[in-house]
Order: sequence, then C-alpha cells, then structure tokens
Amino acid sequence: MEELQDASIHHMTARVISAIKTTKCYEPIYKELQRLACSPNVDPIDMRNTLEEAIKGAGLETEIRNIVYNLVRSRLCKPEATKQLSKTTLSDPLGYLKRAGVLWDRRVRKSLNAMCSELKVPLHGQPRISADREDFMAKWNELSNYSMDLANYRPVYAPKDLLEVLLSLKGPAKTTESTDQIPQWEFSHIALPVKNLFELRAHFADLLRSDGYLGVPDLTTQCQRILEGRHAPMCQHFLKKGCTPAPYRGALWAAVLDSKLHDYDIEHWQKLRNTVWTTDHIVDKLVFKDIQLTASNDDQYFVFEDVLYQVLLCFSRDTDIGSCVDYEAFPVKGRTYEGPPSGVVPFHGICMFAAPFCYLYDSPVNLYYTFRAFYIRYCHRLTTINTHPQGIVSLCLLFEKLLQTYEPQLWSHFRELQIQPLRVVFKWLMRAFSGHLPPDQLLILWDLILGFDSLEILPLFAIIILSFRKESLMQVASLDNIEAILADLSSIKVLPLVQLALSRD
Repeated sequence: MEELQDASIHHMTARVISAIKTTKCYEPIYKELQRLACSPNVDPIDMRNTLEEAIKGAGLETEIRNIVYNLVRSRLCKPEATKQLSKTTLSDPLGYLKRAGVLWDRRVRKSLNAMCSELKVPLHGQPRISADREDFMAKWNELSNYSMDLANYRPVYAPKDLLEVLLSLKGPAKTTESTDQIPQWEFSHIALPVKNLFELRAHFADLLRSDGYLGVPDLTTQCQRILEGRHAPMCQHFLKKGCTPAPYRGALWAAVLDSKLHDYDIEHWQKLRNTVWTTDHIVDKLVFKDIQLTASNDDQYFVFEDVLYQVLLCFSRDTDIGSCVDYEAFPVKGRTYEGPPSGVVPFHGICMFAAPFCYLYDSPVNLYYTFRAFYIRYCHRLTTINTHPQGIVSLCLLFEKLLQTYEPQLWSHFRELQIQPLRVVFKWLMRAFSGHLPPDQLLILWDLILGFDSLEILPLFAIIILSFRKESLMQVASLDNIEAILADLSSIKVLPLVQLALSRD
C-alpha cells in the first residue's frame, strides 16, 4: 500500500514539474534559483537547508507554491489526456453531447467563414493601409472616435441560437421510448450527473456560517494581511464570504487567477497591440459591433467603451487562449473550418464578460490578463456544448432539476403554458448575469464563483430569483409577460438570496 502511495506521489510530482516547465514563469524563476544557489548566503556544505532559507527570504517559496496550486487546480486535477479519437466511439453514452459540441463549433466557424466570403474579406486578415494604421494608432486610447463601417456586419451568433441547439439535443433512445417522444421543452432527459440541494449546501457551506471571517471583524485589515502574505489559497478562501472590500477585489482576483503581471506579460500585450495596429481582421468589426450593441448602450458600462475595444481586440489576436482552453474531441466527418487567432469567435454579448473588470482595474493590461484568465477558466464553458460538470449543459440541467424539486408550482405553471423554463433564464446563465445585475452585485456573485471555484452558483441564483417573484409569475400566461417581470434585477441582492436558497428545506 505504501509503495502504491509513493508511486502516486512520485507520479504527481513528475507531472507538476513537467507542467511548471511549460509555463512562462519557469525560466525567470529558474534563473533566480541559480542566482540564489551561488549567493554567499548558501553554504555548499549545508546546501539544502541554506538554499531553502534563501528561497524563503527571497519570497520565491510563496510564488512556487502559488504556481503549483494553480496548476493542480486547473490542469493537473483532471486525468491525463490518454484517450485518443480512435477510442472515442458512438457507444459512449455522452457521445451525442460531444458530437453536438464539435458540430456547434463547426457551425459557428462556418458562419464566420461564410461572412468572410459574402463580404469578400480574408479570414486571416490583411495589412492595414498606412493611413488607416496611423489613424488607428493615434486613436488607440479613444477608439470610440475611430470611424468604421459596420452596416454589413452582424453577430455570428447570440445566446438564443445556442439555446435552440441545446433544446434540440436528444440522447440515445431508451428501450421504452423513442427520442421523438421526449418533450422538446424539457431538458432533464440529458444524463449528466448534477448536484442536488444537499450537495450544493455542503459545497457552499461557508456562506451559511454566521461567525466572523477567521475571527477578525475588520475585513479590510484581514484582506490587507492576506494580500501581504500573497498565498493564493487564502485569497480564494477570503472571497467565499461574498463581502470583499471593493478596493482590494482586483488584487484578490488576480491572485486567485494567477494573473499577476510579469515583464513577459507586458511584452506579450505590446505584441498583441502591435498586431491589432498593423493587421485588419474581420473580428475587429465583430468586436466593434458587439460593444456598440451592448456595453455602449448600458448605463453601467458605456463609460468603459474605449478600454473594452482595446481589451477585446487584443483578446481576438491572442493565440495562447486556444492552447489553454480544453475542447472535447469527437470523431465527426465533414469539412473543418478555421477560426480567428484566439480560437474564440465573437458572439453577441462577448464584451459583457470583460465589462465588469473595468470596475477593478485602471490599467488595460491588468484588466486584460485577469479577464483572460477568468474567460479561460469559466466563460468558455458557458458558450460551448460540453460534458463538463460546470459546462452550460450541466448548469441548464441543474437549473431544471432544482426548479422541479423546489418550485413544483412554478414548474407546473411553465409546463401548462408550454414555455421552456430555460428560455426565461438562459441569457442569465450564458452571460453569468453580466449586464443583468447591477455591477456591485455582479461582482459579489463573481466573488463567489472564484471563491468556490464553481459556476453552479448561477442556476442556484436563477432559481431563487424565480422564487422571489413567484407570486407575480403565477399570474401571467405568456413568455413576454414573464420576461417583463424578470427584466429589472436592480433591486436584487446576491448574498442574502443565495443564502436563502441554500437554507431552504
């Protein structure tokens, strides 16, 4: 038994070391360790102990611990990717979902390619003419004044397009029924494991504790101490209370998402910016179009229009994103289509994932890297069809099961009206409530996502909003009236409602 444990520890250690070597921070840390090893403070006779002390004194120990923590949390907690396409067969009970994911991605990319053909513009972009390049560079900090003809451009897809695909999903037929008999307004036939309320209550248990945070009533002082310690796990734990002092939220999020700026990050940002300056790409138009349709018309975010242009344009050029996002593979015949450099095809509302970060950072560079890390870890799961426990399919299923179990009257009401409950809340789920909640409340909700490392808070929160307005919902009989009742969430307070949802019988 001990030999097996030793082998397991050795195996994990080897994986951690291998993963660290692939990170951009490996080389500067390695050089710093070499410098410390040659310093007078390190005794060659007692190399191990004196080098450990030198590492601690230089603050490298905490940095290395945070790197390992984030690697294990994001990449190493999953089984190694040993499955090959040849082993993925149609006998996989979730194969139809994986296939749907591949087909959805292909459909989106095909639409982008078709738009390029229709407008006679190259998919991979083209060099900006000299006058345009100079104009773009001159207006980089005020791109809202940059003139661009967007009349023929439209969003590649919107949340409702993804919802229609999800509602049309049908799993393998059971022996007692045909898939044609599955009601299309219901989503619960999809066989993905999701938590029940008791399991959610256990996962979010810290929200139900009434004791002061770590025995310290002054949250600002405690927050400062945690940030001084620079330990990512402590920063993450602090966010679980949902009462983060606003001035420190940006630093806490950067610590949890490992998005602290290094010299190589600044250089990378400058390269992305220069690529935007020199190359005209179709995604530029789609980014401008999306911001003008959403954030520019939002009272809470229109003032950040210029910085959103910078962040989303650089995001569209960042090839690191595609290599960091996990896409499920499944053998599907047919033509494949290329996408933008980042691999992310802009859709209606994509800028609303970035907009809330404008309240946290003055610098677009700091904003960019924390937003990018948040998108890679969470947002991409909300816009792709996947079997991940926190993917949009699982969240939709969790929402329906919670609604059926804890609000049977509302469920029956929707059923009688033949209205899919998901149609009411899907825009909330897919955008993680951005653009629907006031920014101060949205940031608290995203505190909880980061603190508990879970998107499952979204369907739970959606359920309690419906419960909160149940009386009004039961009195109307059309989707338009239901949406009108739920349109204004300005009076909603996240923390007390989430706590109420978790404490109900």
